[in-house]
Amino acid sequence: MAITKAKKQEINEKLATALTDSATSVFVTFSGLGVEENNVLRKTLKQNDSDYFVAKKTLVKRAMDAAQLSGDQPDLGEGMVALAFGNDPMAPAREVFEFSKTHKNNISIIGGVFEGSFKSREEMMEIATIPGLDTLRGMFANVINSPIQRFAVVLGQVAEKKA
Repeated sequence: MAITKAKKQEINEKLATALTDSATSVFVTFSGLGVEENNVLRKTLKQNDSDYFVAKKTLVKRAMDAAQLSGDQPDLGEGMVALAFGNDPMAPAREVFEFSKTHKNNISIIGGVFEGSFKSREEMMEIATIPGLDTLRGMFANVINSPIQRFAVVLGQVAEKKA
């Protein structure tokens, strides 16, 4: 069934808004991914204040051209294309990456938009592997606490030698 011109324009506006107003947008290619699996990904993204939208490549390409962002646009390649986007700078890429671990042959990141410019697949994969904010805070606390712990161990060993 053909999409009407009005519907195409509505989709194009949604894509353009997602590319320009979101903190991060991730271009995802998928094939052989069922509706249920797609819904699992959507729910995971929704829990992280992100969204997921499937569109025709020509409409995605038009939205990328209209956004006029710096950098090289990613090649949309083969298969279906979707856009994962959200206000959290890391969540869309991280959640798609986590989902792709269990669906390796079905879904992959092909590029994205981060900090107002197009990024390659490799750059988006680096962003996707950055831990969440809570994990980073825990790691920071551990780094700060580490010297104190070592000092306590040394004092304990000195106390044992004197006893």
